[in-house]
Amino acid sequence: MQVGRAGLPLSRDVCPVSKELVKEYFEHLRKAFQAEADAERQSFEALLSKSGIHELVEKGLAWYPLQIIETGYGYGDYPYVVFERTKHKSAPHSWNPGRPARLYSTADEGEAFGIVDWVRGDQLKVVFFLNEHPDVLDSPRLAIQQQFDNQSIKTAFEAMEVAEGARNCALSEMRDLLIGLSSPEKPSFQLSHDFSFPLNDSQKLAVELILSNTAVSLVHGPPGTGKTTTLVAAARAMVERGDRVLVCAPSNAAVDHISKALLDAGLWVLRVGNPLRMSESLEAISTEGRLKASPEFAVVKECRKRATEYRRMAQQYKRSFGPQERAQRKALHDEARALMKDALKLEKQLYAELFDKAEVVCATPVAVAQSMPDNQRFDVLLIDEAAQALEPLTWIPLLRADRLVLAGDPFQLPPTVKSESAQKLGLSLTLMEKNLERLPSALLMVQYRMNEAIMSFSNAWFYGGALRADDMVEKAHAGDGFSLEFIDTAGLAWEEQWNELAGSYSNEEEARFLWKRLALMLGEGWLGNRASIALISPYRQQVNCIEALRISDLVIQPQVQTIDAFQGQERDVIMVSLVRCNDKGEIGFLKDYRRMNVAMTRARRKLVIVGDSATLGNDRFYSALIDHCQQIGAYRSAWEFMEY
Repeated sequence: MQVGRAGLPLSRDVCPVSKELVKEYFEHLRKAFQAEADAERQSFEALLSKSGIHELVEKGLAWYPLQIIETGYGYGDYPYVVFERTKHKSAPHSWNPGRPARLYSTADEGEAFGIVDWVRGDQLKVVFFLNEHPDVLDSPRLAIQQQFDNQSIKTAFEAMEVAEGARNCALSEMRDLLIGLSSPEKPSFQLSHDFSFPLNDSQKLAVELILSNTAVSLVHGPPGTGKTTTLVAAARAMVERGDRVLVCAPSNAAVDHISKALLDAGLWVLRVGNPLRMSESLEAISTEGRLKASPEFAVVKECRKRATEYRRMAQQYKRSFGPQERAQRKALHDEARALMKDALKLEKQLYAELFDKAEVVCATPVAVAQSMPDNQRFDVLLIDEAAQALEPLTWIPLLRADRLVLAGDPFQLPPTVKSESAQKLGLSLTLMEKNLERLPSALLMVQYRMNEAIMSFSNAWFYGGALRADDMVEKAHAGDGFSLEFIDTAGLAWEEQWNELAGSYSNEEEARFLWKRLALMLGEGWLGNRASIALISPYRQQVNCIEALRISDLVIQPQVQTIDAFQGQERDVIMVSLVRCNDKGEIGFLKDYRRMNVAMTRARRKLVIVGDSATLGNDRFYSALIDHCQQIGAYRSAWEFMEY
């Protein structure tokens, strides 16, 4: 019998029809994912081939010139080098840990390939998987540039292969449910659990569903309904009954968010992944942080220190020396290798012990494969923000668990898919979106963020009116009496501008108006001096434009960000710039209404939407939004503010 990575049987007898359908499903999924991977690779490689070193530096894809700050041997006894850029310091870049890198000499004197370990300010550390440091280090005019990173792509393909081949096990049961080859049993449970902190009825129902023996369950958490609170309550209950829990989310920010909530709830949390890609506040619970806090780790550090000293002593011998010196140098190198071997063995042991202690392990899907021992399995996998998780990546942590919980909101932003072919093949459709109506699910129905005016349109359009505002927020309103404003710029001829280099739209006059409206609100005084404010837009170039026009002497300085980057956050006041203003009524990706749902559900006290009804009104969604605002007295014209 063949066995997969997680000890999963791959080849028992199974219905030929079902086996063929499973194969067909994963072939289609792989095709879609390959289209996305190919598009990403082609775009990246085209950029590299068309750009010289100075252009790559300007685009943040390379550093040049470099100086060597430190060399040594680290984890696995592999050589590392710490580089520092000597020009263009503090310039923006897209280097990050785990990125493949090409080190080379612009004098054409060789090259070497490595992996970025960390990036700190103007320095980065690169590990080379070689026995010794590469010869190119002795060359003049060193440069380092990014390489295409296909590790997560490769890992996802491997996971899909294992999932496709699984037979008669927990993975095959979850797979068949998720892809529609089997029907779920109706979960049987009662609202009987004694929860240690308050939950509303819909939250209790969701927790009880998670605690049932259902192979796959879903928690639909619209904005402000306490999804994180619900998941933390479920995790605590699972740990109390002895379950091992793995928590994943598609982004490091989302993993950090739920990790902190779990930690605050008193659970022993292990945050897995590169520490530079997680919040500094969680460093202590990262694998590296917990290792360093272990008393035994001092032995590891001492072994490495002595190994480094032996290597330094060995390098003092010149290349021309006799048999005695040669033997001494070999002995020093042998001793250094032995010490590093001991250090690595002890570190692996301590690393494994961390997972044995952990009540909850938190990581991105890719980090599960790259940073977790192969023998780690869990009773439950909980995927937060599952409606943003690309399906191929979701299969990676699924190999490690016996049950699955998908939590999120399909009516907010979907995963980012750049390839048009991949989109047509359905790659942007997540497992949560595919299964919300057919697998056991619970809807969180009480929201604690917005009052009725702010919530009403999203509730009607996306959630069928199922949500209700909690008593604490239902009647709460902004101090000026207008919790919701749609400010119409029609007739002002504030036309959009397309930036070819940025590939994005902006609208400078609309950006100026946003600052004017904010200044007026602050001048009215009802916001006070401590309100949190954000100015958001769907277009990156508009965000840049708004930031460039910032009024520095306002009593409150707002955050300026794209809508996409703002998902999961909230502020007292949200102001949205919709940008589009043209004679053709074209609105581009504003047609993804889920993005607008995110924008409209971030505000606690006041939501201001600024846009041109003449352009937006041709679309059914925005026409309905404008009509709604008119009906509840939330519609205003920008002309009202022109005299100020």
